[in-house]
Amino acid sequence: MMKGLKKWRLFALLTALIVFLSGCGKNYLSTLTPAGEVGREQHNLLLLATAIMTLVILVVVVIYVLAIVKFRRKKVGENVIPKQVEGSTTLEVLWTVIPIILLLILAVPTVALTYKFADTKAMDAKDADGKAKAVTVNVTAKLYWWQFEYPNEGIVTSQELVVPTGEKVYFNLKSGDVKHSFWIPTIGGKMDTNVENINKFYLEFDKESKDLETGVFYGKCAELCGPSHALMDFKVKTLSKADFNNWVSEMKASKNHVASGDLEKQGEDIFKTSCITCHAVSGDGKGTGIAPNLATFGDRNRVAGVLDHNKKEIKKWINDPQSVKPGNTMPQPEKINNGKKFSDQELDALAAYLMGLSVEK
Repeated sequence: MMKGLKKWRLFALLTALIVFLSGCGKNYLSTLTPAGEVGREQHNLLLLATAIMTLVILVVVVIYVLAIVKFRRKKVGENVIPKQVEGSTTLEVLWTVIPIILLLILAVPTVALTYKFADTKAMDAKDADGKAKAVTVNVTAKLYWWQFEYPNEGIVTSQELVVPTGEKVYFNLKSGDVKHSFWIPTIGGKMDTNVENINKFYLEFDKESKDLETGVFYGKCAELCGPSHALMDFKVKTLSKADFNNWVSEMKASKNHVASGDLEKQGEDIFKTSCITCHAVSGDGKGTGIAPNLATFGDRNRVAGVLDHNKKEIKKWINDPQSVKPGNTMPQPEKINNGKKFSDQELDALAAYLMGLSVEK
């Protein structure tokens, strides 16, 4: 009975492991499929550490098995005591020097890469015209959303980071409330965002995200920050340099957006009386910092970072944001709509207006 039970336990463990591993390997969210210089270097470091640990385990297991086989009682008898090696200078030197060597093999590249990725001096480099050479993004983490400001371009967006490929992109990381952590698993990271100081580092993006299964890379908050920490996602859209420059131009022009169609115009009117206090709909400038900038809402991959990007989910989010992300700072509709819920007609109008906020269509 017990043997059968143990077999089923092993089977259950293997099944759970297979299910767990089936979630690995997606090229838009896995650290095992790096798509940038930082991600590749970190991946190589992970492989080196794994190889060292595997070597140590194998050596220990081999010695352990040999000792069991060679000195088992059936072979050497009951009263045989193997040669004692306590105090052996040779062995003491070996198991002191070998771990030191292994630690050095791992420590040297780790320290070197740590300093390399922290080198952000090029962030301040300027060309002959006094313009910044590198793309810099000021990242502000909030409960539970992300703001991305491009100070050199004079634009701001939220929830979806847009960057050029083939060059280093520099980041200034800070938090607007509690400690968070900025992480794009496939590209590299992670680094904390703090309230009291700014952390700096860079990433490099190798390929355009349009060829990915979802059209974007996935970013996460990697620091437990509240009840909806697991839902604090953002997406990363990587473009060629030319397409990125076009996107910047369109973002600057978004301040001239005009709603089209009766339903969108109705939604714009509702938005201006209920939502405009917190949300900006122009990508030009620095943004309010109170709530996500919505200039590119129609271009996004997700609603609130986690819901499917369609009108049904937009209405669900507006009607009851706490049911989607508990603890978020978006008010319930009663607080901004004279003490009552939005009607279906009003929700349809707001959804139509928000889907029309686009710089890519």
